[in-house]
Amino acid sequence: MDSAVHPDVRETAEAIDTMEIRGAATIATAVAEALATQAAESDATDPERFRAEQRAAARVLYETRPTAVSLPNALRYVLQDMEGHSVEVLRDSVVRSATEFQRRIESAQEDLGQVGANRLRDGDTVMTHCHSTAVVACIRAAVEQGKEIHAMVKETRPRNQGHITATQLREMDVPVTLIVDSAARRYLNDVDHVLVGADSIAADGSVINKIGTCGLAVNARDCGTPIAVAAGTLKFHPDTLTGHTVDIEMRDEREVIDDETRAEIGDIEVLNPAFDVTPPRYVDAILTERGQFAPEGVATLMRELFGEGTVDPWDEPE
Repeated sequence: MDSAVHPDVRETAEAIDTMEIRGAATIATAVAEALATQAAESDATDPERFRAEQRAAARVLYETRPTAVSLPNALRYVLQDMEGHSVEVLRDSVVRSATEFQRRIESAQEDLGQVGANRLRDGDTVMTHCHSTAVVACIRAAVEQGKEIHAMVKETRPRNQGHITATQLREMDVPVTLIVDSAARRYLNDVDHVLVGADSIAADGSVINKIGTCGLAVNARDCGTPIAVAAGTLKFHPDTLTGHTVDIEMRDEREVIDDETRAEIGDIEVLNPAFDVTPPRYVDAILTERGQFAPEGVATLMRELFGEGTVDPWDEPE
């Protein structure tokens, strides 16, 4: 049935895979839009074929970024209520769920920003890592409250996503100091908070985020600098409730080294993991649109939101 996958779905998958589309909320929104397009433009004439096309589209999208749990959570949300005895009813249910999901994403970001802003005081300096729309939302909300916030932004190699954070904060007139990743320990005593995002949150409160987050958290704990993770419940990984481990994506070595330099150095192995896992003991708080939680409180909230685990729509037999 993959031949029936809409071209827009494949284009979205390619953009996510190459990181042209990045950031959990952006990825999730794009996925929802792609499924809505698949539904709206399907020429299926019977319900089973329509369902099979949606599952095939979901698989194409799912396989792009194994660590970014916002992606499968978006698929689950849009397809979980795909019910009906006619193509028209099924189509309406998918488009309606996708639209509702996008509205929830927008409101969740605003609510999470307010929760994070309440942790920040006037005059605080925040250290960030990589780029997180949730982190930016927290700082934006604090600025809108009239607080003066300074930011120390790690550049976050190899793709320099910290530059995106720096650009967005400067657009808010937040003073920004950009530092190389390896300088973080030197400046941790000069900041009031470390605020990072997450790609996934496991049931035990472990945080899966851009490579370098764990080292930053360990150093922050050593310095006595509090570290909070801004992550909407979209980032919760329900499969971890049943013991599933989170896959860590390995990126192309060409993000780290070009062919000419590789040839000059000689025969070497290049490893480029996109993420690492920060144990919950190094995290002070997880900030969500539902409030602030200690890492050990995540499992209870996750069960409330997702139950104990279900069969995902793209895994259902044809």
